[in-house]
Amino acid sequence: MTDDKKPHPEGTSRRRALRLAGVAGAAALATGTGAGTAYATGTAHGVRTYVLVHGTHSAAAFWTAIGRELALRGHRVVAVDQPLHGTEKFIPKAYQAQDLRALATEPSPVAALTLDDFERRVTGAVRRAARLGGPVVLVGHSMGGLSVSRVADAVPELLSHICYMAAFCPSRSMPSLMDCASSPEGQHALTPLHQVGDPEKLGVLRLNWRTSDRRELAAFKEMICADHTDAQFLRVLEGMQTDESMTAYADRAVGRATTWGRLPRTYLRFGKDRALATQLQDRMIAEADELTPHNRFTVHDFPNAGHLGPSDPTRVTDVLHGLPL
Repeated sequence: MTDDKKPHPEGTSRRRALRLAGVAGAAALATGTGAGTAYATGTAHGVRTYVLVHGTHSAAAFWTAIGRELALRGHRVVAVDQPLHGTEKFIPKAYQAQDLRALATEPSPVAALTLDDFERRVTGAVRRAARLGGPVVLVGHSMGGLSVSRVADAVPELLSHICYMAAFCPSRSMPSLMDCASSPEGQHALTPLHQVGDPEKLGVLRLNWRTSDRRELAAFKEMICADHTDAQFLRVLEGMQTDESMTAYADRAVGRATTWGRLPRTYLRFGKDRALATQLQDRMIAEADELTPHNRFTVHDFPNAGHLGPSDPTRVTDVLHGLPL
C-alpha cells in the first residue's frame, strides 16, 4: 500500500449519533504489544516528542506498535491514557460477570467526564513534553481528534505540528463529535447492533465487547477490523472498554483560526474506514480548510486502510517521522 501526500479537495437522534461514536476510537492495534510509552534519543532529523491520544472506548495501548517504531527512530513518545481509561479504566462488575440485566443499569464514573477533563490530561502531557526541549507533535486517532483541537487552542505555542489520524475534527457547522456523527456524511458509517442500557440514564455509551452473539461480533469486526484476521480481532476486543462519556461526545471542540488554525496540520485519511466514514473525513478536512484557507491540511491518503490503519505500522510511522515542523 502506498500513501500519496497531497492537498485534499473539498439530525439524527442523540442515540443514533452515538452508535457511530461508540466504536470510532477502536482499541489496541492488533499488531501492538507492550507498554504505551517509550523514550529514545539521537536521530539525524532531530529529537521530537510525539504526544499520542487514543479514541473512544480505547487507551494509550492503541499506539503501542506506532509508538515503538517512532522510538526506534530516535524520538520521544508519550501515549496518553485519558481519565478513567487504560490503566485507570472503569470495569463494571456486571461486565466481568456478563450479567446483562445488571450491566444495563450499573452506574459509571465515566459519566462525569467532560471534554475539559480530556483536554487537561493531554495539555498536561504536552506541557511536560515541551519542558524536555525539542519540538512537540500532537497526534490524535478518532475521538482523540477532539483533544487535538482543544489542546491546540489552549497551548499553540507549545506545539510544532498537529495530526489527525482518521480522527474527528469538528467545525463550525459540526461543533461536536455527536454533530459530526449525525451528519449526512457520518451516516455512511457502520454502527453496533446493540448498546447496553439507556445512554441517557447511564450518562455513557456502553457496549458489551465480550458478547458471545455471533451477529454482534461480526458487526464489531466489520466496523473496526474488517481487514484483520479473527485472531487479531480478538486481541483488539481485549483492549476495549465498555463506557464512554456522552457529555464528552456532545462537548464543543472547534479550533479557532487564531490559535489552532496557525499550526501546521496533517490528516491521515483511511479510505476503507467503516467506523469513521471517509465521506465525513473529507467534509471535516474541507471545512477546516475553509476556516484557514492560508493554512490547509496536508492529507496523506491510505486508500486501503480501515479504522485501525494500515496493518504495517511503519506506513503511518513514515508519515509521522517526516512531518514538517
